[in-house]
Amino acid sequence: MARMQVRLAYGTAGLMVDLPAARTTVVTPRFVPGLPDPAAALARALRRPLGAPPLRKLAARGQRVVIAVCDGTRPQPRAAVLRAILQELDGRVRPEDVTVLVATGTHRGNTPAELDMMLGADVTARVRVVNHDARAADSLVWLGTLGAGVPVWLNREWTSADLRITTGLVEPHFFAGFSGGPKMIAPGLAGLETVLALHDARRIGDPRATWGVIEGNPVQDDVRAIADTIGTDFALDVVVNARQEITHVFAGALFAEHAAACEAARAVAMQPVAHRFPVVLTTNAGHPLDQNLYQAVKGMSAAARVVEPGGRIICAAACADGLPAHGHYARLLSAGETPAALLRRIEQGGATEPDQWQVQIQARIQETARVALKTEGLSAEVVRRMHLDPIDDVAGAVAAALQDAGPAATLCVLPEGPQTIPYLP
Repeated sequence: MARMQVRLAYGTAGLMVDLPAARTTVVTPRFVPGLPDPAAALARALRRPLGAPPLRKLAARGQRVVIAVCDGTRPQPRAAVLRAILQELDGRVRPEDVTVLVATGTHRGNTPAELDMMLGADVTARVRVVNHDARAADSLVWLGTLGAGVPVWLNREWTSADLRITTGLVEPHFFAGFSGGPKMIAPGLAGLETVLALHDARRIGDPRATWGVIEGNPVQDDVRAIADTIGTDFALDVVVNARQEITHVFAGALFAEHAAACEAARAVAMQPVAHRFPVVLTTNAGHPLDQNLYQAVKGMSAAARVVEPGGRIICAAACADGLPAHGHYARLLSAGETPAALLRRIEQGGATEPDQWQVQIQARIQETARVALKTEGLSAEVVRRMHLDPIDDVAGAVAAALQDAGPAATLCVLPEGPQTIPYLP
């Protein structure tokens, strides 16, 4: 039988696997080359924005400027974006009046070394950088109940700024439809109570809370209600390819530029397939997206869209940062309950803790398919405790799964994981 080599996005080095060519369908994003001059494209977007004045016209001496950026779990080209924005602000706003606010949501703050790598040492030396902390009550401001009953606490640095700028990375998101745009404000800069409400079992369990859906998505509806009420002066979002090169830049009024970015991301990342598959091999798009198991649920979720009921999902995620050790994800999953029992408890309102949404989605996937994990960052014992099957040999696991599924069984491969969202037309 003819064989084919497929490179999986795994950690920083990737992983080559040998697969049966005749039984394998490989689904990848439509490749778009990186922009030949990303710095020029960023400057052009800032000067010719959608639905808003150019950034430089919005800036004035004496203003306190806050720029929100993604945390270290997203492959946002933060350094290039910040340099372009600071160049536009040069001569209008003093560097000491600029704060870069890392929109961590409920994730851990990034270390000084990580910030230098993420933002560029030249940027961290020039302007103030602050990690948002969703649990630090004294850093939050109460803004009332918004949307469909969301209690809103937001970062004080953000609400008190004179000029508020969001910067994001837009790609399909497994329950918010798309990332970037208004998500940079909430949950990115929100307090824990707000994040829990936005990610509660009712919203996450809604069938419209899924990849690629904005309109009618209850998570996105409330995220947008918060952003609309609070107000953002200027927004910039990018789309990147598998090489993490900038392919599209959009800037201007928050909802206008985000809508354009979502359409660009949809055309690249969402790919049709003809049918479901008994076996699906996926990843979490390599570093930095696959740095822990918590994030790798996204790759499993992408695979779950096209796996047959009772089928097999095989996920390759390096998980160099472990589960991770911080947060509640590991404790919730390893509490001794089966995924089905845990899912029932969450959906009945019995769990109201951070990270329950990832557990809820993982448990729902495991109701549909059995999930195996290839990783080097977690022991086999820990993987089993997370209700997953540990594997070392991806090709061997695929071969065994195909054999179990029968001689006519076929395989779908998502080598870039959630960078490609397969769907049934």
